[in-house]
Amino acid sequence: MVSPRHEAAHRIFQERPELLAPVFRILDLSPPEKAAVEVLTPDATEIRPLERRVDSVLRVKPFAGGDFLLAIEAQGRCDPDKAVNWGYYVSYLAAKYKQPALLLVVCQDKATAEWATGPFRVGVDDWTALSVHPLVLGPGNVPVILDPDEAAQDLTLATFSALTHGSHQDAPAILKALARAMGTADPESVSYYSELLEIGLGSTTPAGITWRNEMSVGTYFPGRGTLIEETFLKGKAEGKAEGKAEGAAEGEARGRAQGVLGVLEKRGIPTLAATRDRITHCTDLGTLDRWFDRAFTVSTTDELFAVEESDR
Repeated sequence: MVSPRHEAAHRIFQERPELLAPVFRILDLSPPEKAAVEVLTPDATEIRPLERRVDSVLRVKPFAGGDFLLAIEAQGRCDPDKAVNWGYYVSYLAAKYKQPALLLVVCQDKATAEWATGPFRVGVDDWTALSVHPLVLGPGNVPVILDPDEAAQDLTLATFSALTHGSHQDAPAILKALARAMGTADPESVSYYSELLEIGLGSTTPAGITWRNEMSVGTYFPGRGTLIEETFLKGKAEGKAEGKAEGAAEGEARGRAQGVLGVLEKRGIPTLAATRDRITHCTDLGTLDRWFDRAFTVSTTDELFAVEESDR
C-alpha cells in the first residue's frame, strides 16, 4: 500500500513544478529556461492485465523547444525488482509520447539514494540489453537549509529539503528555520506546506512531532502579522481577559475556541450555528488544541471533528 509519506515525496513536483529549477541545478543539469510543465497520467499499463504505475510523470516544455518527459519515483528502500520496472517506465513513456524520457528517484535515506544511482542492467550474463541510469535526489545532494531568510526565498525547495532530511541530526533546526520562514508567507502557502510536511514527515516520527510543535506553539512568527500569528495572539489575549472574569481555565478555553473559529472564518470555511456552539462550549484544552491545528488544513468542519467522532 502506498503511504502518505511516499505520496508527499513526489506529489510536490506535480503541485509545485517550480521545484524543478533548483533540482536541476542540484543534479548539475542545465534547467530549461522559461519552461511550461504539464502533469501526465502516471498509468503505464498496457492491454495485458499487468498494472504498472509511475509515481508522477511530468512533461517539461521549454519555450525554446526540446520537450522531454520526467518520470518521478519516490523510493523508500532498496528493491532489486526496480531495475526491470524502471527500465519499462522509461521505455514505455518514450515510446508512447515519442519524446525523450528521464527518470528521477527521490530518496529520504542515504543508503537507498546510493543504491538508486545504479546503473541497473537488464540482460543475461555479460550481455546488456538495457541499462538504466536514474537521476537521484537524497540527503547527499539536497541542501540543508538552516537560515530562515534563505528558506523564505524558496519555500518549495526549503520544504522539499525538510522532507528529505527528516532523519538528519539537524532536522529540528531545519524545521525551526522553515517555520520562521513561513511567518513571511501568505496563508494559502502556509496551509499547503504545513499539511505537506505533516503528511510527509509522519505524525509519530521525531521530525513529525517537532514540526507539529513548531506549528502549534506560535513562537516562529513574531511580528509578521500572519493569519496564524493573528489568530494565536487574539485567542491568547481573549483567554487572558476572560480568565480574569471567569477563572483561568474557563477563560483560556474560551480564548482557544475563538482562535479555532477565527482560523475557520479567515479561511472561508462555513460554520453552522451548531458547529460554533460545539466549539465555544468545549472546555477540554487538548481537544481545542487539536481543532486549532486542524483548522489550518481542513476543507469542512466535519473534518475538524473527524477523529473525535471515530473514537465514539
